[in-house]
Amino acid sequence: MTHHARPSQRARRHSFAAVVLVVLTAVPACFAKQDSVPDWVSAAAAQKLPVYPADTDAVVLLDDTTYTVAPNGQATEHYRQVIKILRPQGRDDAIVAVPFDQDTKILSLHVWSIGPDGHQYALKDNEIVQYGYPGQGNFFEDDKVKLARAPGRDPGGIVAYEYEQRIRPMLTEKTWFFQGDLPSLSQSFTLELPPGFTFGTVWANHGETKAADLEDRRWRWEMTNVPAIDLNHVLYRPAARSLAGRMTVHYTGPGLPASTDGTWKSIGEWYQTLAKDRLVATPEIAAKAAELTAGKTGFYDKVEPIAEFVQQQVRYFAIEMGIGGYQPHFAADIFRNRYGDCKDKATLLSAMLSSVGIHSALMMVDTRRGVIAPDAPSIVGNHMVAAIEIPEGYTSPKLHSVITAKNGRRYLIFDPTWEKTPFGQLEHGLQGSYGLLLEGEQSQIVPLPILPPELNTIHRTARFQLQPDGSLTGTVTEKRFGDVSESRRRMYTMEDAKRQSDFLDNVLNQDFTTFTVSGFQVHNAEALNKDLTTSYTLNAGHFGKVMGPLLMVRPRALGSDALETDHKPRLVPINLRQTMQATDDLSIELPPGYAVDETPDPVKLDLGFASYESSSHVEDNVLRYTRTYTVRQVTLPADKYNDLQKLAGVIAADEQSRAVLKKQ
Repeated sequence: MTHHARPSQRARRHSFAAVVLVVLTAVPACFAKQDSVPDWVSAAAAQKLPVYPADTDAVVLLDDTTYTVAPNGQATEHYRQVIKILRPQGRDDAIVAVPFDQDTKILSLHVWSIGPDGHQYALKDNEIVQYGYPGQGNFFEDDKVKLARAPGRDPGGIVAYEYEQRIRPMLTEKTWFFQGDLPSLSQSFTLELPPGFTFGTVWANHGETKAADLEDRRWRWEMTNVPAIDLNHVLYRPAARSLAGRMTVHYTGPGLPASTDGTWKSIGEWYQTLAKDRLVATPEIAAKAAELTAGKTGFYDKVEPIAEFVQQQVRYFAIEMGIGGYQPHFAADIFRNRYGDCKDKATLLSAMLSSVGIHSALMMVDTRRGVIAPDAPSIVGNHMVAAIEIPEGYTSPKLHSVITAKNGRRYLIFDPTWEKTPFGQLEHGLQGSYGLLLEGEQSQIVPLPILPPELNTIHRTARFQLQPDGSLTGTVTEKRFGDVSESRRRMYTMEDAKRQSDFLDNVLNQDFTTFTVSGFQVHNAEALNKDLTTSYTLNAGHFGKVMGPLLMVRPRALGSDALETDHKPRLVPINLRQTMQATDDLSIELPPGYAVDETPDPVKLDLGFASYESSSHVEDNVLRYTRTYTVRQVTLPADKYNDLQKLAGVIAADEQSRAVLKKQ
């Protein structure tokens, strides 16, 4: 899905970096003439700044939005922003970037700046460039951006801009994101409504603030000294948008065909007007669904081949024109072209299932865990998946990502866009979040499940022989299933042999100084419901350290579960990403004439959210190391960081522990 919320400064920096280098360097820089800036820019620039941390790149001096709704429901946004650059790294934060498309036309755009020396500049129209929006997997869309690089973008400099823009039709809500990656001195949001219109607000990550009534059907909300959300150096960081304060205004009025009133139900009913005629199964769709399910009777057996067809055979390929950022294409077009974006793939899946008598619905989600707030209904979600209704009384051990609606109906949540997630499961980025089940008047917000660690696994086994000189020879097998196999499945199906070999070398370099690999094999790289299995023969020199009659070896010969932590105060939730379980069974046959003199103590730690245990022992002249590492939760409160540090320390100590072999 595509949304046109204003991107943050750093989001613009990353999205437009290439464009800025190529395009803006070609913009003439002839600014010798003294211009003048508007009074509101001068007033913002004259403000006294609070004391900010030394690494603050820039500060927003003014951020002002006026949102005006006409009697026919068409909305226009008037926006002003003033930024002061504090460090050289803040220059990119002051690059002006305003996205638009055919439905969100920019009616006016003006840019000014004040250099550190006080010189004032006003950019001309030909100094503002227009460029296609850098693609993120979308092969055809009408998104564009107007870009400007004002002079004087140096520490102490000021950049200001003002624009007026039409808002996409059919929308009856506006979300004001008043917290971002820069601190903000002064912000305001003004709402202007015609007679007969009403509004309500919902808030996320911030307490409700009452609006000032400006009369003439105008209301204003103000914020001052809003701190930045800076997660650049935070380990296990959550999504910034999941922490950012925001207010969503929902409005309705006479003559609007569909509107939202601040409830999830109304958003679902609004979306139904966009999607209901797109879900129709044509004869061609029905024929393909019948072909895929021929001879199959059970729910799982019928749904799986259709789901995998849409997941694997329909390419992710977005065509988003205007309202297309929200509205799916017709199922018939998606099927014929064999491509579409997330909402298109979910739509085609729903149409195909309906033709074989299985009901499903779309579900709006966000790939950034925590962004959708259950108490703040809005359309901020950035992704669409399918919710497939499970027949009453039906059970199967293969169905894991199951939710139950308020009416008792059960749904299997499946994402046909996520190409490497097995059917019946849900990718880790959506687990523990919320989704809006789009079922018309039965629409509702539901929590998405956190899947058991046993569905996301790594199993490492190795059988080695140790030589008296400390060299090691043996075979290694690793099996991965679930999301922990995703990146490697992509590599083994899409990358060449050299890239695959380089990857394995980088992994083994973490545990061995010199080594050679032979007989490397990969199995089940494309079979998502089977373990991705790799195996090879390893010869490693200098693994054991010879010290006279002693030989020091590491029982954990290879494979790391290490965690990186720091000692900074923890202020934000901890994002563990995914539940998982990793097990190791490694054996080292001792060289002739040696016996184990000392082994590391066993380790056992259970912190609730995760557990870790390992042991090293000798059986028939073989040193055997086993361990199990399990993560059971995806998000922790900040006050659990001490426990995470403890877990990291235990793992690090265990992985580096040594056994002592003594020559007899």
